[in-house]
Amino acid sequence: MKWQGRRKSDNLDDRRGMSSGGKTIVGGGIIGIIILLINMFGGENAQMLTPILEQMNQGQSAPTEQRDLTVKELEERKFINALLVDNEDVWAKIFQENNMKYKNPELVLFENGVNTACGNATSASGPFYCPADQKVYMDLTFFEELKTRFGAQGGDFATAYVIAHEMGHHVQTLLGTSAKMRQMQEGKSKTEANKLSVALELQADFYAGLWTHYNQKMKDILEDGDLDEALSAAHAVGDDAIQAKMQGHIVPESFTHGTSEQRKYWFMKGYKTGDINQGNTFADIR
Repeated sequence: MKWQGRRKSDNLDDRRGMSSGGKTIVGGGIIGIIILLINMFGGENAQMLTPILEQMNQGQSAPTEQRDLTVKELEERKFINALLVDNEDVWAKIFQENNMKYKNPELVLFENGVNTACGNATSASGPFYCPADQKVYMDLTFFEELKTRFGAQGGDFATAYVIAHEMGHHVQTLLGTSAKMRQMQEGKSKTEANKLSVALELQADFYAGLWTHYNQKMKDILEDGDLDEALSAAHAVGDDAIQAKMQGHIVPESFTHGTSEQRKYWFMKGYKTGDINQGNTFADIR
């Protein structure tokens, strides 16, 4: 991905190397892996982590010392800043084209654990969007896990896809889609509620593809292999792929994020159509 030369965003909060201020939630080992799988691309469900993690990690405390960021971490910050800027620019344009005003979210980089308006979370939760404070949270060690544990190809555009997906959840919050989905879940069985959750997540994948379409037109960002990296990441985090890898069998009624094929399909639909009106996953779930 071509990303050099971007302006500096005012909406990047890099908390790596900073003191966490005492007690935090630290997920590790099998517990951390299970939570990571359940909450991959946490979306609207990140706040559900808190009571589970607190029970499993009572009494654990985070280090309080502060450290300087490494050269690698400083370079990572430049890259994440570029992705954030590109999301800001693209969504401002899309909203303007539809006679709406876009409000930028904040992106928070952390390590180990973080306090949010949706509750406390750890690195094990994976990247997630908190609608209560309209911020995206991520520990960048997730991307190594994505590659080594779940078989994703890796690469810079895998990171771009993940961030664009989380920004898609912000768009859903601004448009009222997330709130409407929660209302639709009321009174539904768990299986039916899960189907609505899948639709929300697949729409965020569609928005990630839509962002890619616009960003390519606006800034000519794509290099050979970039789309393959995104599709590989989408495949790795499909509910069926995760369940097959971790438990050896698949339970479709428990899906909350969509299959590998669904996630790839909706990303590519957003990329190919470039039309925000084509992303009604609630009406057409493949």
